[in-house]
Amino acid sequence: MPRPSASAAAGGPPTGGPRPGEPQAGTGRQVQQLIVTICALHARGDHQSLAVAELIKLLATLDVDEAATRSALSRLKKRGVLLPARKGANAAYRLDPQLEDVFEEGDERIFAPRRAKPGDRWLLAAFSVPESQRNLRHQLRRVLAGRGFGTVAAGLWIAPEFVHAHLRRELEREGLLEFVEFFAADLLDDQIARRVAQWWDLEALAALYAGFTAAFEPVLERWGTSGEEPGRGSDDEARAFADDVLLLTAWRRLPYLDPGLPVEFLPEDWQGIAAERLFTTLHARLAGPAARHTARVLGS
Repeated sequence: MPRPSASAAAGGPPTGGPRPGEPQAGTGRQVQQLIVTICALHARGDHQSLAVAELIKLLATLDVDEAATRSALSRLKKRGVLLPARKGANAAYRLDPQLEDVFEEGDERIFAPRRAKPGDRWLLAAFSVPESQRNLRHQLRRVLAGRGFGTVAAGLWIAPEFVHAHLRRELEREGLLEFVEFFAADLLDDQIARRVAQWWDLEALAALYAGFTAAFEPVLERWGTSGEEPGRGSDDEARAFADDVLLLTAWRRLPYLDPGLPVEFLPEDWQGIAAERLFTTLHARLAGPAARHTARVLGS
């Protein structure tokens, strides 16, 4: 079975957004994304798994019914993201340990994002694919676009240099590394901000950030902005779990699509800064009670 790409393992880009103040779980592929989020938190490594019954209970907190959960689990198994396992006498699933580096990178991008500085070097990726294998060009473009690369010219892509190591590993996983050459470069241009606006679709990225902010600012307001942790009632903790899973699922692709461009080269009042602050603040509010709800379900 082919290995899923980093994008596939992470669940792909967000598909639509929750309604302001009341995020929704959705169905189909969105349920798969929710399951990947939950498993990335609780079913990593050779000895970590979640029983099917536990996953059904956790997804029920997100208003996902048992049939939708089982269908999504089956699809994730077929895609090679989840592996069947046993937890005691119960059927269970775990994330494929061979994808651990993908999820470690996800942890880094989500919880410890990097942003380049104006003097940092850039990574240029140039690829050439033989005509007999031209179908691979689409795969290469998908990988590069999914990691936030801008397009300088046909076959020449650009991003901050620090993305090199993770990109190289993904290209190797997908059998594409041999077609790409990498160069570290300084841009000899005094109008880099104008170039950045040409090479990246900043309007589309800003729209994604705006959608995230519109969906989750009301959630933060609902939980309060005092910084105090929500109460310890089981209902509050269950709702915190649901909101936190929806938050992580909606956010986790944005740090891939945004390569961490220097803020000095971005439009004034770049929405990504406020969106990142919103994510960090809200996750800090929800993580504790969400963990208590998870422990209650897994301990039952």
